[in-house]
Amino acid sequence: MSDEHPLIGGSAPGAPAASADEGRAEGALTNLLLGSGEPAASAGYAQHPPRMGFFTDTSVCIGCKACEVACKEWNQVPEDGLNWTGHSHDNTGGLGADTWRHVAFIEQRVPVDAAHPPNFVRGGDEGAGAEDGFRWLMSSDVCKHCTHAACLDVCPTGAIFRTELGTVVVQQDVCNGCGYCVPACPYGVLGKREGDGRIFKCTLCYDRISVGEQPACAKACPTDSIQFGELHELRERAAGRVQALHAAGVVQARLYGHDPGDGVGGDGAFFLLLDEPEVYGLPPDPQVTTRDLPTMWRNVAFAASALLAGAAAAFAGARR
Repeated sequence: MSDEHPLIGGSAPGAPAASADEGRAEGALTNLLLGSGEPAASAGYAQHPPRMGFFTDTSVCIGCKACEVACKEWNQVPEDGLNWTGHSHDNTGGLGADTWRHVAFIEQRVPVDAAHPPNFVRGGDEGAGAEDGFRWLMSSDVCKHCTHAACLDVCPTGAIFRTELGTVVVQQDVCNGCGYCVPACPYGVLGKREGDGRIFKCTLCYDRISVGEQPACAKACPTDSIQFGELHELRERAAGRVQALHAAGVVQARLYGHDPGDGVGGDGAFFLLLDEPEVYGLPPDPQVTTRDLPTMWRNVAFAASALLAGAAAAFAGARR
């Protein structure tokens, strides 16, 4: 067995040494910038507890907004306008600095015998036939606490950090309000608080879970639509739930954000949906916006090396 370090020594069988070295170097840089599949370990926690997260089962969400209220009360999040948006019973519109949990209401008129069965049949509507049904999809959205968190990558002050539980938290006393993280988030979660200028978002109730308590939203949810626990256990539970729904004829049920192989390395907060992600206002194929940083820095290094070599050659030629 070779004593060489796997990142700096040896080469893959049958592969050119230079090519193997480049691949290892790029892989190391990718892990440095984007993190590995275990975010707490990538953040430097040699000994850390299991990664914690959310599983939101939208099939049992009743739109009560207890999660929104509990989140605001525990985290002292200001009211967000109390505006009537005109989109069903949705009065928050989306996630932001003053909305860390957002309950979406999606109204769909569907035939009773459609592939997407209604969960509410409303009679007496003008122009509605006897076979018309009404589907009300509800979902409580939240920060995804991505495995590869672009917001963390671009923060210049270190205000955004990874906890030992794998969650992503903003330290308001360090945040300078630059806003780089806002466009970096592929989900549009982060926002600046008006009148303050700093960034605020879900902390997954770090102050509660670090002492063994549940996040406020999960504690308040009356139907267990929001479930909190060790992420690997939640993924197993979610897979079983999808199988049960398929067996019951709800064939459109699918998971979103659970796959470690997706564009953000899997989410720490993932969902069971009853329609396409776009219906819920979620991107169908989210990608970490800093994914090209390793290649970009490698190209910068190559260009800098070429410039230095050219300068050295010109200097040497001038002295002759």
